[in-house]
Amino acid sequence: MATVETEGARLYYEVHGDGPAVVFAHGRGGNAASWWQQVPAFAARYRVIVFDHRGFGRSRCDAAQFDCGHFHRDILAILDAESIDRASLVCQSMGGWGGLKLAATHPERVVALVLSNTPGGVDAPAVTAAIEHLASGAVPPGTAQLGASFKAANPEAAYLCAQISGLYSNFPKPFGRITRAGFVTAEDLRGYAVPTLMITAPEDPLFPPAVMAEAAAAIPGAQLVELPGAGHSPYFETPEAFNEAVLGFLAEFGQATAIST
Repeated sequence: MATVETEGARLYYEVHGDGPAVVFAHGRGGNAASWWQQVPAFAARYRVIVFDHRGFGRSRCDAAQFDCGHFHRDILAILDAESIDRASLVCQSMGGWGGLKLAATHPERVVALVLSNTPGGVDAPAVTAAIEHLASGAVPPGTAQLGASFKAANPEAAYLCAQISGLYSNFPKPFGRITRAGFVTAEDLRGYAVPTLMITAPEDPLFPPAVMAEAAAAIPGAQLVELPGAGHSPYFETPEAFNEAVLGFLAEFGQATAIST
């Protein structure tokens, strides 16, 4: 457990395991604890870093500095604090804003990128419409995090997810005011070559497969896979399938990660 100070924020993060570095960036409804079904599986072969975004969980930030535009530099601050030159990134929902922006602006620091149920802020029509719908407040926080069938079949797990989501009491201002910060344009993606895997699921009401398909088409070389039986959070709902897909992808690209000494 550690913290790093950056751009008006104090970020909480944890490091588990050893090997090539993999950073997990949680979504709007989570924090570092969201990855409890991934950390043990990945730490057996990777140096896993989980963190709380600024204003979430155990991280703090000034209200004026609470903006998605900081997210990619927050990841860089953690990598620098741990003397990690390059890392793979696994991003869920809101976390994709930092992941894709970092891959687009500092490709030398990113080995591979996974965007799970997130367009990563790609500036495309269907993505913009989905973001505007979310920012309008039409989807109350926490109501779309899990698929309806999962919640019905797993009430205990749904309760746990809600409890984890309830740990971001430091949130300093409405999320809807910051969702467009950090968008990635076609110009930003010119020459983009970071291996990218995008994950979608059929019951995701926030970024459904059609939106994810448009986002994937806008990111050069991106692969898109659909995990059945899940909603917006397959890492939580179908962790075995999620872990298998991501571990398989990282096995192809992530072994090139170098950890500075």
